Amino acid sequence: VRDKERLYRALHGIDFVVHAAATKIVPVAEYNPFECIKTNINGAMNLIDACIDQNVKKVVALSTDKASSPINLYGATKLASDKLFIASNSSYAGGHKTSFSVVRYGNVMGSRGSVIPFFISQKDQSELPITDKRMTRFMISLEQGVQLVWQAFDDMIGGEIYVKKIPSIKVTDIAEVIAPKIKYKII
Repeated sequence: VRDKERLYRALHGIDFVVHAAATKIVPVAEYNPFECIKTNINGAMNLIDACIDQNVKKVVALSTDKASSPINLYGATKLASDKLFIASNSSYAGGHKTSFSVVRYGNVMGSRGSVIPFFISQKDQSELPITDKRMTRFMISLEQGVQLVWQAFDDMIGGEIYVKKIPSIKVTDIAEVIAPKIKYKII
């Protein structure tokens, strides 16, 4: 998404796009803020321009619960990206036929960067690191995430942010299920 010219080639003749590219791991985004902005914001702008210019019919951008009242750079960049996609329906390039919507959900269970594989990778250690024992995670299965994207494509007019109601789980409960004999450490 950071190579606009390549996007133009890749989108030639394409009708539907799911935008999933992102620097999404919070510590990686904090450590590499310029790279995070280049991918999550500039990349979104590149994709929007390329989709409009290549006459893509519909675009669904994947977002995160962290874009709602963001407290870290990842959430802030995804909020900015969401606003770009929504604004592109009316105020950016009026008269185009491309429709843009956003789906926003939580942690896809088992995905790269998710807490579950992280805790599994750490379960042989003496402690599991947890930032704050009050933290919760909104968990969604891959199948539920894909279904929400399909629903957005079927339902969208352009400008919607779809949010699936999903359960929250305390991060300490996840830690205890994955590694019941290991204590967690507040870092």
